[in-house]
Amino acid sequence: MGYIGSHTAVLLVQAGHQVHIYDNLCNSNASTLERIQRITSRDIGFTEGDVRNTEKLADVLRNEKIDAVIHLAGLKAVGESSQKPIEYYANNVQGSISLIQAMQSAGLSTLVFSSSATVYGDPVYLPYDEDHPTKPTNPYGRNKLQVEEMLRDLSVSDQAWRIACLRYFNPVGAHESGLIGEDPNGIPNNLMPVIGQVVSGKLAALNIFGDDYDTPDGTGKRDYIHVMDLAEGHLAALTWLEANPGCHIFNLGSGDSFSVLDLLRHFEEASGQSIPYQAVGRRPGDLPEYYAKADKAAKLLGWKTKQSLSDICESAWLWIKHSQNN
Repeated sequence: MGYIGSHTAVLLVQAGHQVHIYDNLCNSNASTLERIQRITSRDIGFTEGDVRNTEKLADVLRNEKIDAVIHLAGLKAVGESSQKPIEYYANNVQGSISLIQAMQSAGLSTLVFSSSATVYGDPVYLPYDEDHPTKPTNPYGRNKLQVEEMLRDLSVSDQAWRIACLRYFNPVGAHESGLIGEDPNGIPNNLMPVIGQVVSGKLAALNIFGDDYDTPDGTGKRDYIHVMDLAEGHLAALTWLEANPGCHIFNLGSGDSFSVLDLLRHFEEASGQSIPYQAVGRRPGDLPEYYAKADKAAKLLGWKTKQSLSDICESAWLWIKHSQNN
């Protein structure tokens, strides 16, 4: 019931799927379940459990008669992964092995895996396409790549498997209802939740990590994708896998890049709020610019982003306002 999972669950239910959520709530809140149910007007099954508890997970897959899995149970903070690498390998790699074993035990072979554009590392060329060399520069990216390689090996060993590895770029925004959005436990690592804390007065100013990059305004440029567009990508991949066995890689991004200041100005326009900020030193491993080539997803999945940077900021502002009032 984390950020991406909650929005994907809403879309799956609205598309007619029966959804059961399995989550240890380490980076999410149980109250999200009630909000998903309010949006969809449907009861959603939920089990609290760790992905590394193979036996419990297999029991849920069998008892709930699950026929496909979307795997989003990953720790995802790049900086934290360098501080706590073993915790990340245990959760992200060991957890994925546990999930595969549980699926094998329950006789399941359809999987959509939440991967990341961090597997590419420093760009050899831009935009990144799926054939770009993979050379991640941090434990988080290496976790994702190791799981991808494991899934590729699995699909070769057993041709019954149908797997889509979705390499996300930068998910932002919130559901149009304002009821669910990005709500990390503890200190946020991503840009939009930090902006939310500045607006709410919890933080005095937004720290921008580096304003001396070789970009038009000096701040890093990223490929921002609305979280509901990303959820649509999961649904498209799940549908496509019905007729396509094997292990397949897809970029999910907008194909464009915007700077931190671009995003900040769009948010100020959407919210009518002035966001104080200060430039601080670059973070190790941050790149001047990166963005996706998502032609493969457009051609095979029939998927592309629909929502603009203004749409992203308007939905995020609605979520932030809702959060402040609850």
